[in-house]
Amino acid sequence: MERIEHYRQCIRKLLIERAGLYTNNPNIECQLVFDTEHDHYQLLDVGWEELKRIYSCFIHIDIKDGKIWIQRNMTELDIAEELVEMGVPKQDIVLGLHPPYKRPYTGYGVA
Repeated sequence: MERIEHYRQCIRKLLIERAGLYTNNPNIECQLVFDTEHDHYQLLDVGWEELKRIYSCFIHIDIKDGKIWIQRNMTELDIAEELVEMGVPKQDIVLGLHPPYKRPYTGYGVA
């Protein structure tokens, strides 16, 4: 359980740092979602740009079966590498945004 709590802290730190990068429009709120009970974590933009509704999920990360799953990354940042730099082993990071047949070739974990 100590390992999972470390993963939660790494994800939280990563998302909080990213949230500060996407707050250039006062009509769009950058929201952080930390569901520690079910281990779902997201960075969202919610608001309005003139008459256009904005609702975008930029980053979505889950913890499943003891591994960190990167479900979505719509940023230019290499989230997986940042997690490795925080001490998460590569085999405990699954690039869920890639199809299952590609995951063995990514250098990261597979499910």
